[in-house]
Amino acid sequence: MYVGALSLDILLGDVHSLKQKRSVIRPLIAEVQRRFPGVAVAETGHLDLHRRAEIGVAVVSASAANCDEVLDACERVVAYHPEIELLSARQRLFNDHEE
Repeated sequence: MYVGALSLDILLGDVHSLKQKRSVIRPLIAEVQRRFPGVAVAETGHLDLHRRAEIGVAVVSASAANCDEVLDACERVVAYHPEIELLSARQRLFNDHEE
């Protein structure tokens, strides 16, 4: 069993309040969940900053290759949105043999 984790650090465009931030982040998270129903997605960081956000994505799979493939696809979905700039993406892979 493999667990893949993806952390996306994003910069929001013309956003001046936390309310506007939510109006950008919620549809983005919903789109990832709709396209990939087997993943968990949430806003995980920079909660008090209105122009920055961190989105976390997690997936469980029988193979490392499938985890990588799904997380890469999720990263592409987020990166292609013109209203945000993807500052960094970090992938980690865990398996049941690690102590």
